[in-house]
Amino acid sequence: MDASATLAGAIEALLFVSDEPVSAPRLAEVLEATESDVKRTLAELAEGYRTGDRGFQLREVAGGWRFYTHPAYHDVIEAYVLSWDTRRLSQAALEALAVVAYHQPVTRAGVNAVRGVNSEGVIASLVEKGLVKEVGRDRNAGNAILYGTTRTFLEKFGLKALSELPPLEEFSPDAETERAIRDRLTAYEGPDVEEIATDQDVADASAAAAEASAPSVPHVEFESPFPLVDKVTFGDEDGLDIPE
Repeated sequence: MDASATLAGAIEALLFVSDEPVSAPRLAEVLEATESDVKRTLAELAEGYRTGDRGFQLREVAGGWRFYTHPAYHDVIEAYVLSWDTRRLSQAALEALAVVAYHQPVTRAGVNAVRGVNSEGVIASLVEKGLVKEVGRDRNAGNAILYGTTRTFLEKFGLKALSELPPLEEFSPDAETERAIRDRLTAYEGPDVEEIATDQDVADASAAAAEASAPSVPHVEFESPFPLVDKVTFGDEDGLDIPE
């Protein structure tokens, strides 16, 4: 293999693993090659992909080079992506996601406190879907894991930043319930997981039993605060439809 082919292959490999455009000077630095050789090779690769009717292109954008899918195949790509999953996020998952989004960083106990049920399963599902991630540890709560939302969360819900989340006041319960929620978050000491009702327990409880054992803190009904919440899709037992 000659030096030119080796350089071309190395450039392809670096661009393939990069999630943002890479400049010619940066490629030359990493590959210990001259900038002129790298620029010539990039131009040759881009032209080769173009004339070869490939499914991808090499473009120079934002001061660097990056692979892109060919516009001619965007309809095929859209159909493939939309076929990944059409199931919806459950109400429990939306509740937990809303708590994390508006109160992050927050521990699982904090989510439990707001929802009033064990959220371990739904948080694990949200982590698996890439909507929620571990962002640190709370040393004041037994080194408990702190959760926050991810870039994928912003992308799926069409947000540029968390500051674009709808004002919480638009979806808040009455003042008494809001005070109760804040008290739970700030003063919650957290029973063991076994002491917290599961979502299934709550669903199976009869109305009479629920009324007889109703706590002093009002039950909180959540309305999803997320835009496009009916148009995004995920996997497992629940999902949302991807926005057009």
